Amino acid sequence: MSKHLIHLTVNGKEHELTVASNELLLNVLRDRLYLTGSKYGCGVGDCGACSILHGDESVLSCLVLAVEADGWDITTVEGLADGDQLNPVQQAFLDNSAVQCGFCVPGMVITSTALLRENDDPSEAEIKDYLRGNYCRCTGYVAMIKSVMDAAAKMRGE
Repeated sequence: MSKHLIHLTVNGKEHELTVASNELLLNVLRDRLYLTGSKYGCGVGDCGACSILHGDESVLSCLVLAVEADGWDITTVEGLADGDQLNPVQQAFLDNSAVQCGFCVPGMVITSTALLRENDDPSEAEIKDYLRGNYCRCTGYVAMIKSVMDAAAKMRGE
């Protein structure tokens, strides 16, 4: 198995890592950088639990080889907060009791953050469409959709 030197900026911190050709970005984040917020759910890109931000775009890290991410600027759910201050989406998920078991929440928060960077005033239908690749087995999504709408309103200063 060949090894490759890659450079990543993760949550504002630069990393230089040697990775195997077949090593997944998700595993590098979790097992090498100890950023365990992104979860290994399905492993085939269906559940969204492994979502991260590459710039402003939500990406499924279980589908990305670490060598493909060389040079990427990545934000994980851990990197959204500013110290002890949660970002508006994280705070809205707490305020609206949108957290049950918590397994899907990091991916939901990441994807919701990407949506709000793209569209600061999404409709309920747009939120549902954007979150369609993120699965939760605990809730009916009502609190999650309300959380995104509340975070959007706060981010717009309402």
